[in-house]
Amino acid sequence: MTDLKNWQLPPKDLFAMGPIVPVLVIENVEDALPIAEALLAADVRVLEVTLRTPSALEVIETIAKALPEAVVGAGTVTNRELLKRSSDAGAKFAISPGLTKDLLKAGNEGDIALIPGISSISELMDGIDYGYDHFKFFPAEASGGVKAIQSIGGPFPNIKFCPTGGININNVNNYLALKNVACCGGSWLVSDKIVKEKDWTQITKLATDAIAHVQDIVTAK
Repeated sequence: MTDLKNWQLPPKDLFAMGPIVPVLVIENVEDALPIAEALLAADVRVLEVTLRTPSALEVIETIAKALPEAVVGAGTVTNRELLKRSSDAGAKFAISPGLTKDLLKAGNEGDIALIPGISSISELMDGIDYGYDHFKFFPAEASGGVKAIQSIGGPFPNIKFCPTGGININNVNNYLALKNVACCGGSWLVSDKIVKEKDWTQITKLATDAIAHVQDIVTAK
């Protein structure tokens, strides 16, 4: 397959920006900046805003314009159209829960990095055929978790993963200890309860604690 990628931010650099990527489901645009600022205060720069709400693209645009130091991307990007709309909104990357050949092709032709999602070897091989070497492993815990990703590292030692799904403060280090895991996605940093209560300082605390929690594992790698 022809590799046409001309991405502004390569996946390798994106994965190296921080060990934990908060997965954000933001219903109200007015919550976007307080949430992003609270995460930036903990030195968490990479933010995945999932396209699960009607306001998601506006949330991405709001953060991208007001906080250029944040590396905001779109999650739950499932087709070519959503990839284009995410890029137009100012997303610096896109993450998909799965992959299709048309989405992989669109990712190669687009200007922002696409991180396809896989949960099987066959899906991984499709992604590799299109020139991809950085993937989301989803849903991580339900798809075999640490043992599954570790096993994949045997025949595919050059592939890097950002596992997401069922990951929390209690098991994140088990994933980050793997050689083929560069970062982990998680929603526990910004829960629905915290957002409803607008407890932005709690987000900063949880993010700060999480970074401190994984520091030894990350340094050892």
